[in-house]
Amino acid sequence: MSDLPILSIILFCPLVAFVATILLPESKATAIKSVNAFAGLVSLILSLIIWSQYDKAAGGFQMMEDIPWVSEIGIHYAIGVDGISVVLTLLNAIVFFTGVLSMWTLEKRVKEYFAFMSLLVFGVFGVFISLDIFVFFFFYEVAVLPMYPLIAIWGSTRKEYSAMKLTLFLMVGSALLFPGLIALYVESGGETWNLVTLSAQGTFSKGFQIFIYPLLYVGFGILAGMWPFHSWSPIGHVAAPTAVSMLHAGVLMKLGAYGILRIAIGVLPLGAAFWAPTFAFAATVGIVYGAFVAMRQTDFKYVIGFSSVSHMGIVLLGLNTLGVDGTNGAVFQMFAHGVMTALFFSAVGFIYDQTHDRDIRNFGGLVGQIPVATSFFIMAALCGMGVPGFASFWAELLVFIAALKVFPLMGIAAIAGLIFTAAYILRVLGKAIFGPKNPKWDHLVEPTAFLTIPRIILIAVLLFFGFVPSVMLDMIGSVTGGR
Repeated sequence: MSDLPILSIILFCPLVAFVATILLPESKATAIKSVNAFAGLVSLILSLIIWSQYDKAAGGFQMMEDIPWVSEIGIHYAIGVDGISVVLTLLNAIVFFTGVLSMWTLEKRVKEYFAFMSLLVFGVFGVFISLDIFVFFFFYEVAVLPMYPLIAIWGSTRKEYSAMKLTLFLMVGSALLFPGLIALYVESGGETWNLVTLSAQGTFSKGFQIFIYPLLYVGFGILAGMWPFHSWSPIGHVAAPTAVSMLHAGVLMKLGAYGILRIAIGVLPLGAAFWAPTFAFAATVGIVYGAFVAMRQTDFKYVIGFSSVSHMGIVLLGLNTLGVDGTNGAVFQMFAHGVMTALFFSAVGFIYDQTHDRDIRNFGGLVGQIPVATSFFIMAALCGMGVPGFASFWAELLVFIAALKVFPLMGIAAIAGLIFTAAYILRVLGKAIFGPKNPKWDHLVEPTAFLTIPRIILIAVLLFFGFVPSVMLDMIGSVTGGR
């Protein structure tokens, strides 16, 4: 398959699904779902092929394609993958495929829903494989824009407010990013937007890097849920329908962290070194704050939403250590958290579809009423606590080791935040999943065999990389040098 433009095929799988969805009549709901499921399956298979074909010993960007787009100002359709983008491309494919299957019972405006969803996934794939920073930004905007209609139309719980707040926050992030990216192009001589070239040049002065770096970090960091610009994220999680919550927490927040790693840190290393203590502090506050606030929530999805702020704080703390272990752990955490939150929201979405209730206080003993469905939530909860055997254990371990070496006090505070993490997860398990049974929910039924498929896939991924972490670390290490 070496002669095939495999990255372009993966990229355009969801776009083809988008076009097919638009062309199909609204009455063909099953056909619309099947088209998107097939696109998700093809992208997943091709992502696994990319993983298997990537030469870890050689490292660097591989499978590259470069086609001039706007030659007058040096913009190229330039794509390629290294070990980090291979990992995140696989993550997006997993969440896309399982997200489509999780929404198989959707009946409201099916055509529009899957059209917006496939467009979002198209943008995410584009970000993870772009090697031109203008094209990167183009796909970045494509990815975030569909979130507004997906939440405002198909969401719940103050959905219009949540959709608007999310959009306004992300617009602020874009307003910071665009001048920062333009500055990189102009300062480099106005000849190229190529990410590899800009990262290798080393021509940006220290003063320029220190000035521009916070624009890029905060601009991307808003989407990553960084404290104190995080408040759009939990309410977005709560309002979004199941698969959109899966994509929101699973991959969309990772675009921000990936942008920080790939562009802010990759192109402006001196700026990163200067600002690292400041942003590491913000990340540490996010870890503790997110976990503490999650402990006080009564809505299933608010708990998961604030836990995402805390877990993404771990990612940002790892990135700000600027070392091999911290970066390895941060990328590993991006993947583990993406799969874990997809499982969390998939499990909660199944319960909500039957009960139309997410208040933890109204449940109890669910494990005795729907043991299969609750087992999915329990597995996600164990991963969220960083229990050995799950992928998140190794990711968090690497980040905390790196943090203790570089920022000892912040590392101690971040580790202390794990106490709150265990507390809010055990609180939910104790109140809603175990404990005295609420007879009100005796009528609940288990998911069909078909609807268990996406949840089983997500659990299998978490366990595989939990028991065989070297597979993940070898891939990431081909970039960081930590293999």
